[in-house]
Amino acid sequence: MIDTLMSIQIIPETPNGEDVIPYVDEAISIIGQSGLNYRVGPLETTVEGEMSELLILIQKLNERMVELEVPSVISQVKFYHVPEGISIETLTYKYD
Repeated sequence: MIDTLMSIQIIPETPNGEDVIPYVDEAISIIGQSGLNYRVGPLETTVEGEMSELLILIQKLNERMVELEVPSVISQVKFYHVPEGISIETLTYKYD
């Protein structure tokens, strides 16, 4: 059961001071490959899942940034955990 929403913002320090957007695009691609439902926002991406799989996803995102040779990366993460179940639409339906 989907019991957690996670919003994540990846902020990489780029190797040569270049634009971060291609790195953020890569992070969003990794999220897409996870098979989890997600929604991209202007400053962060929200993903639905179980807490354990979301924590693994954070690790994969950071590992990919290391593979891309970024000197450092900040991952700003927020969780909303509801044992009875939660979805993005539960919180956004009246705005969609």
